[in-house]
Amino acid sequence: MKTKKDILFLCQYFYPEYISSATLPYDVALALVKAGFSISVLCGYPKEYNHHGEVPLDETREGIEIHRVKYLQSHRGNFAGRLINYFSFTLAILARLPSFRDYKAVIVYSTPPILPLLASWASQLFGVKMVFVCYDVYPEIAYMTGSIDRAGFIGKIMHFINKSVYRRAIRVVALSSEMKDYLTRHRDLHGSGQVVVIPNWYKESGILETSKSYLNEKFAGLNPMDNFVVSYFGNMGVCQDLETVLGAIRRLRCDCGVKFLFAGHGSKLDQLRMVIQMERLTNVIVYDFLHGEDFHDAMVISGAFLVSMHKQLVGLAVPSKTYSYMNAGKPVIAIMDTETDIARDLLANRAGYVVEVGAVDRLVEAIIEMRDNVPLRHEFGRNIRQIFLSKFTTDRCTAQYVEMMKEVLGGS
Repeated sequence: MKTKKDILFLCQYFYPEYISSATLPYDVALALVKAGFSISVLCGYPKEYNHHGEVPLDETREGIEIHRVKYLQSHRGNFAGRLINYFSFTLAILARLPSFRDYKAVIVYSTPPILPLLASWASQLFGVKMVFVCYDVYPEIAYMTGSIDRAGFIGKIMHFINKSVYRRAIRVVALSSEMKDYLTRHRDLHGSGQVVVIPNWYKESGILETSKSYLNEKFAGLNPMDNFVVSYFGNMGVCQDLETVLGAIRRLRCDCGVKFLFAGHGSKLDQLRMVIQMERLTNVIVYDFLHGEDFHDAMVISGAFLVSMHKQLVGLAVPSKTYSYMNAGKPVIAIMDTETDIARDLLANRAGYVVEVGAVDRLVEAIIEMRDNVPLRHEFGRNIRQIFLSKFTTDRCTAQYVEMMKEVLGGS
């Protein structure tokens, strides 16, 4: 009888892609290999989020067997394009379904939202133990953002998928306590220990080197000696509230001491650029995704960071960019509901501000207060760095995955 390998990862994005949906599974896979597990990955062939050029379809990297499949990759800026990507990738993985029987367990991610159904089938057909990592809660997140209709065909498909996935998943990973609470209330779970909270993380990089970062030509005009730079990095999509931030940018357009920096990707990036151009907002600069030295320098010149999420999405998503901010040791302004783990951490530890969505006046006040009160800014920075070191480093969070998988496979 053929000996089964331990764990198969199913995810659309993986190494060498640079977005968090790729780097986080890679970190978990590395931790599991170091813990002695045999690991394989079935993922999509990189395109949009890759700056390494051509990569092989199959390779072994640091003990991880990576198998990449090619699929149709349309523009993700519109709903139709995302649907094409989702179904094309899932169908490509479906062709590999018989190979799932070679593994004891499968770790599957919630993006694309139809992908977990294949892991559910593997559980039913081959007895593979299924772990479902819930980055975003579907279909509710699509309802709240207006992407799909509650009574529509796609919504009905998602309800069918959820019924199968949550019934067969031996563990469901939620990213926060509010997400666990939501799943506990709205999903048919089969045990109190089925949902576990393991937050996302960021690689600990030590104190940022500040000596000459502001000399980076890319950031001309953003010298922190002359400006208080408020930065937003990462995804700018349907989950993020940018209107409140734009309101503050408009209010502060004549304040030469405050500048805004945006860098990332998402469906709202082009809209943001259009508004800035049409309204001639000169106190804000927008870049695409930043890497390496450019990202480091952008973090260094920043005086504070912004993270946002629409109020109705509490429990449905968690903005992971927050942990890179915490690592930098600088204050965070969270534009979101106070009933989130991120808001609770900021408020309980005097590490930043929590502003309600739409509260432009309060956001402007918070920015001005941090600009003018240097001791407070440093206090917030020290406190937020301590939160990061105690809760959100790569080693701490991936160790929780290792312990979970030891429990899952302990009897196999």
